[in-house]
Amino acid sequence: MAQDTLPVRVLVVDDDDVILESCRRILEHRGYLVDVASDPFSGRDRALRGGYDLVLLDVRMPQLSGLEILAELRERRTDLEVIVISGYAAVDDAVLAVKLGAFDYLPKPFTLDEFRGRIDAALAHLRQRRAAPVVSAPRTSGHLVGSSPAMAAVHETIARLAGGDQSVLISGESGTGKELAARAIHAASGRRERPLVTLDCAALAPALVEGELFGQLASGAIDALDGTPGLLALADHGTLFLDEIEALPPSAQQRLGTLAQTIDVRIIAALTDDPSRPAVRNRLDPGLLQHLAGATLALPALRDRSDDIPDLLRHFLLVRGSPNVRRPSTIAPAAMAALQRYRWPGNVRELRALTEQLVVAVDGETVQLRDLPVDIARDSGAALPAVPRTFDELQQQRRDGRERLYAEFERSFVLESLRRNDWSVSRAAREAGVLRHDFAGLLRKHRLRAMEIE
Repeated sequence: MAQDTLPVRVLVVDDDDVILESCRRILEHRGYLVDVASDPFSGRDRALRGGYDLVLLDVRMPQLSGLEILAELRERRTDLEVIVISGYAAVDDAVLAVKLGAFDYLPKPFTLDEFRGRIDAALAHLRQRRAAPVVSAPRTSGHLVGSSPAMAAVHETIARLAGGDQSVLISGESGTGKELAARAIHAASGRRERPLVTLDCAALAPALVEGELFGQLASGAIDALDGTPGLLALADHGTLFLDEIEALPPSAQQRLGTLAQTIDVRIIAALTDDPSRPAVRNRLDPGLLQHLAGATLALPALRDRSDDIPDLLRHFLLVRGSPNVRRPSTIAPAAMAALQRYRWPGNVRELRALTEQLVVAVDGETVQLRDLPVDIARDSGAALPAVPRTFDELQQQRRDGRERLYAEFERSFVLESLRRNDWSVSRAAREAGVLRHDFAGLLRKHRLRAMEIE
């Protein structure tokens, strides 16, 4: 949508086929390229993959709500606008949607003029936003949060890469934020008005990858009009991010390496291993590797930048959860120390997942050491009780120790039951074989909260 010659791409996600078809006809009549999805999970995946200027989301859909999709879109995609639509004209939904980052809210039934007006306003806002100059933040690149020396170097490298136009090879362990780094480079680059299209090469079967990437084209050119375009065509004049590129089949790598010399697409690829290792280089096509290796970015593991954990926690606590629900806003010193000592094999992704659990589970404003999973809290270095002076004191400490140990196991039992059942008290109680009232009593005993997802 950077120029008037580029058609607007719109995705409509709604479980009502009548709404889908009506929106499609109206939008296609205006010359827009329109995709529709009646399944919320499919719609979410397509929206996150990229290439769209505007997404229309129904609020109430089975299993996955539009607000949940909206929250994920606002966190991972900043290059589009979202309008939330719903048959439930509830003020709470409208307020929450806007707080989560929707451009506007459209209650059903709506008139043709209302629909057109919202679409025009959203696209005008998007054009204005994309044309605005990029101001870099001193502590972050996009959602890459951190001010440690390791992350300061990352921010500087991203700023330098954004100023150029060469392809980039990003390396880092799983969960370190390779896709966020790619989005930050694109958002600050000269291609920011063009699409950013993403593909997880390991998520598709090898037989499907080439069709997804190159499309069903009768010729090798990506702008062929005689077949179904692939992601490479959608990224024309923009950026294509390929995660876990080592999983791309050799034939696709070779074809991409050849096309990369002739197309106007900036390729940003990611590896989960060190690209200097011979075993890794041997899994990449030489032509493609040569095209990518001119500019590199290595992301540090979270265990190597534990000083950033307080900033990351504050960031995640602010963006997760509902604005209408009280959530923890501080971390007790003992809990913070345990979090900074933990090795984080899943890196920032694991920390974010833990934060989402804490937002739901902690009843209060402060996360305590006892709120953390056992494997994080057990090496907390908590002081042992004083050595008893009498046999009665020794026996009392033994009883107290048993009670504390049982309480820890009981709390872990409740939390794990909730996690397995999407934080539904009713389903967790059924699985545990107890009455819902009794299970809810355990939550109150351990000061836990849960969301009912029935």
